[in-house]
Amino acid sequence: MSATTLPKLDETKAGRLTIQYSPSSETDVVENPPRFTWIPEVDDDARYVLRLSSAPKFPKGKTRVYENLTLNFFTPDEVLDAGNYHWSYTTWDADNCAPSSNWSSTRSFTIADGLAETPLPSRDARFAKVATDHPRLWLTSDRLGDFKKAVKADPDHCTWSTFYEKSVLPWMDREIIREPAGYPNHQRTAPIWRQTYIDLQEVWYAIRHLAIGGKVTDDAAMTARAKEWLLEAASWEPMGVTSRAYTDEWAYRVCNALAWGYDWLYDDLSEDERKIVHDALLERTRDIAEHAILNAKIHLFPYDSHAVRSVSSCIIPACIALLHEDETGQARDWLNYSIEFLYTVYSPWGDAQGGWAEGPHYWMTGISYLLDAANWLKSYTGLNVYDRPFFQNTADFPLFTKAPNTRRATFGDDSTMGDLTCIKIGMNLRQFGGVTGNGAYQWYCDESHRQNPGTEGDFYNWGWWDTRFDELAFRTDWPSVEATPPASGFRHFKGVGWVGIQHAMADPNEHIQFVFKSSRFGSISHSHGDQNAFCLAAYGEDLAIQSGHYVAFNSSMHRNWRRQTRSKNAILINGKGQYAEKDKAKALAANGRIIAAEQRDDHIYICGDATPAYQSLSPEVTSAVREVYFVRNSYFVIIDKVDAETPVTVDWLLHANNPYNLGKSSFRNTGEKAGFYGQVVWSEGGKPEITQETGFPGVDKSDFEGLPVSTCLTAHYPANTRHRIATLLVPYRLDAPKRVFNFMDDQGYDADLYFTDSDEHTFKVVMKKLANS
Repeated sequence: MSATTLPKLDETKAGRLTIQYSPSSETDVVENPPRFTWIPEVDDDARYVLRLSSAPKFPKGKTRVYENLTLNFFTPDEVLDAGNYHWSYTTWDADNCAPSSNWSSTRSFTIADGLAETPLPSRDARFAKVATDHPRLWLTSDRLGDFKKAVKADPDHCTWSTFYEKSVLPWMDREIIREPAGYPNHQRTAPIWRQTYIDLQEVWYAIRHLAIGGKVTDDAAMTARAKEWLLEAASWEPMGVTSRAYTDEWAYRVCNALAWGYDWLYDDLSEDERKIVHDALLERTRDIAEHAILNAKIHLFPYDSHAVRSVSSCIIPACIALLHEDETGQARDWLNYSIEFLYTVYSPWGDAQGGWAEGPHYWMTGISYLLDAANWLKSYTGLNVYDRPFFQNTADFPLFTKAPNTRRATFGDDSTMGDLTCIKIGMNLRQFGGVTGNGAYQWYCDESHRQNPGTEGDFYNWGWWDTRFDELAFRTDWPSVEATPPASGFRHFKGVGWVGIQHAMADPNEHIQFVFKSSRFGSISHSHGDQNAFCLAAYGEDLAIQSGHYVAFNSSMHRNWRRQTRSKNAILINGKGQYAEKDKAKALAANGRIIAAEQRDDHIYICGDATPAYQSLSPEVTSAVREVYFVRNSYFVIIDKVDAETPVTVDWLLHANNPYNLGKSSFRNTGEKAGFYGQVVWSEGGKPEITQETGFPGVDKSDFEGLPVSTCLTAHYPANTRHRIATLLVPYRLDAPKRVFNFMDDQGYDADLYFTDSDEHTFKVVMKKLANS
């Protein structure tokens, strides 16, 4: 069949929810080679061919051709010379070794000098030198031999003695956990979900730690006990109450328990026992992998938080354990898919600057499993995903958006329920310190442990990780770096629309954290309706907070309060916020963007545009912009600009842990260590009515029984087609009260707002009047 008679390629337009065609002339290529992605064909078994050339007509001498690609994303195995390039793709007929449709549109991009060099070895070469014996997860057999010698010489080597005493020996005498009964009448309830979550995590701990303990100490009784735990778990019905469809987090834990048991006890299992475990692990891995690949289709719709996480948390370790022993070849295919996903698509929640749209808590969860998978891949295959720019930079995201001494002063779902930052965030940063050499990450880890002693067993730690094993694994895999206090400054994570300011993080008497968000991700997944919102912590205390408690996903508190704009330090327009319900397309469309984030002479300036987010529920809005001036590392001037086709009211919201003292145009909130006051400096559309309400209206009271209740201040502005509102916000230590004076000069064409502190430093903000806009 000639090229002119080939069937037409279905080059479907990319949407908000789908993977994009990349790279293109609009793409900033940040690594070499670039990552290629396109919309896949309807046929899940479609194969592709990609051509890449330095010339737009793809002449033979200047064109690379990559044939028989099984996925719609691809990372070449070679670095490109700097310059301009062109690419296109089409479907591939594997039987005839030829294209089976016409070529796609040609897209162009530029490779600059000095980009990170991150090629991915081809499938043919990727596993050519990997070991075929066991174990493979964490330590390979040669590394295990060296580790045993080191432990024999020094029982405290890499904290082994602590791990052995507290995380291995207790499981010898614990009663083996049997197959869960599931939910009453198979109706999900939070208490059963949580208890079974913990039980299955402990099954994983018991198998992994007893197997490791038996191998390292050559303790036959310990190995036998590990086998008892393993064979019990392997006897459970894979498609029963611990299947992915029943409760995916339960299934992930059982799959990992079997993977570690199969890998570390491989030589201690009889042929029949090995088959039992192998078959159970393969079926459970298939259940998880086929959901991610065939049902969730994360290579087309990459915004499924759990399915994406399953690549690192389950599929990679299970497939490493099964590689060479799965006669169907599926484990190899799933492992290749997962590796290529990490090298090409990951992370859908961020970009090369390292941001994570779901917030620092879900950064912790996703990255924790990613780190494990990356470490196991590096140890077993030699692949080093850490070379990619995202992984070089991503530890800056929690560093600048959630200081170790903050609780509620950032965005996104957070299961700590108002406790301090999880120690696991710090442990993740410590590993990135080992990867990058950045001592600020080690400082964060040290500070997190100092402020959170004894929290290792809390649900949000123990339900996911045994930190003693994490400590052991880190010390065997990565160097520790010297801790250095983080420098003051800010980061603009452009890809996710977050700005984090950290001033004097290492000094509680001077520390100020301010986080601002206006994100292209809108309210999808664990993001909320919080475009153009901010949070503030200062002097060791949370001040302007993210209100509510993440008691459970889709609970009354989560659905009716925490996801909604009314729980944010944001504005409501005509009493409405931003779309934050379940429709993913609408959630992505209800977005914002950071127009500017700049360090200027005496202040940091941030400007966010949340117009689409407010238009999602209030289509009469034509503009919703918020500007923030952080002046001399001391106080904030916040400017809100709203325009609408018809008159609209504006409610200016501010949430705090405690009730306010209210004035006619001012307010004050006092905490235990610090406080803040605010003043309405100017409003073009009329004076506000300031009120406050303590509680969570519209939320089932059982969702927050026994939990702290916060207070929301509302400054209500009357209906107008144009609003220009200037608000002063001044945080201070209780032992060092602060005052910033202000006045206005509007005799000219503009309204000039002046601010002066006690040292007579003056700052001016110019507001355009209606006649001069």
